[in-house]
Amino acid sequence: MAVADASLRFVAIDVEAYGKEGDSTVFRDSSLGKKLYSSMLNFPVPRCLPSTQTQPQPFVFVGDEAFKLNINLLRPYPARELTPRRRVFNYRLSRCMRTVECAFGIMANKWRVFHSPLLVQPNFVDDVIKACCILHNFVRKRDGVNFEDAGTHPFVEVNDCGPAVRANGLEVRDFFADYFMGPGAVPFQRNYV
Repeated sequence: MAVADASLRFVAIDVEAYGKEGDSTVFRDSSLGKKLYSSMLNFPVPRCLPSTQTQPQPFVFVGDEAFKLNINLLRPYPARELTPRRRVFNYRLSRCMRTVECAFGIMANKWRVFHSPLLVQPNFVDDVIKACCILHNFVRKRDGVNFEDAGTHPFVEVNDCGPAVRANGLEVRDFFADYFMGPGAVPFQRNYV
């Protein structure tokens, strides 16, 4: 399990769990998950999203349905009874989650050892995975990043705009859903919902 940044580099990884364990359990038991759920991570102060002047929002991680919703961890709305607003939110969240999926895909294709079962002793597997993640980050930093579609929606700096008002994960998710339908909308988002 890993966290990746916008440059497709791994920021945090956890390789000590077995494949039979669920993602939510692996994350909850990881050092990152324990710190996130106990509010021990040192997040920057909440900021206003681009094109807004009020209601600062917390910095968030993005996960899939397996993760527990938290003020700093967004997950999709459940698939039942999705409104257009919720469909757009889930679509935008899935686009964001592609970042970590692409990071894994690039790493697996670069270090082809992941294209077949690892034929090493089980206690050596963690070291192989960690080494590949380190090499992946090194190559990404050395070669730079070339996003073909970066011009479609440029990143805008977020601004300080007062104290945060969101108290829980549901409110944060709802705010982002409204934001994606309003000032944070992109022209193509309704084509995929």
